Amino acid sequence: MTTTGRRALLRAGAAAGATALVGCTSSGDGESPRRPSAAELEAERVARAEAALRLRSVTAARNLLERYDAVLAAHPALAPRLTPLRRSVAAHATALGEGGTTVKPVTASPSASASASAVAPAPVRVPADPRAALEELAGAARKAADGHTNALLTAPPEYARLLASVAAAGAAHAYLLTEGAPA
Repeated sequence: MTTTGRRALLRAGAAAGATALVGCTSSGDGESPRRPSAAELEAERVARAEAALRLRSVTAARNLLERYDAVLAAHPALAPRLTPLRRSVAAHATALGEGGTTVKPVTASPSASASASAVAPAPVRVPADPRAALEELAGAARKAADGHTNALLTAPPEYARLLASVAAAGAAHAYLLTEGAPA
């Protein structure tokens, strides 16, 4: 066999091998989709759990922010006392929502469209007495802080540190609202 013959044979073999590989990895119209691996399914489960945790945390912070807004609207005289705390809660809501995970499903989820529908929150009722309004706001701050504390158990490490900081700040806000300067 001559050199040209060997080269031609090698080229033909390489082309046949490449064709075989492409045939094995391409998905034709009639083929069924590739099944996700156990690692891909686990990664999707973890990402969905983290996204749900972030959504719950942001929702709790935004609900508390709405409560601050309602108390400020009903009792403008409390603005010097509540405005710095409200700004802090707004920063917490922003920080809790940053860096969220976007989950691209590996498998089709029939319940995805059912969970996408949102329900409008009920309007916040504020007591006419400023002291009672502060007590209710403090209770809401405690509830949000407790929710963030409970979420620590399932949060990834970096997000858990943020949740711990926000929970501590929420507990401090509850104290300042009830035990701090009088209304």
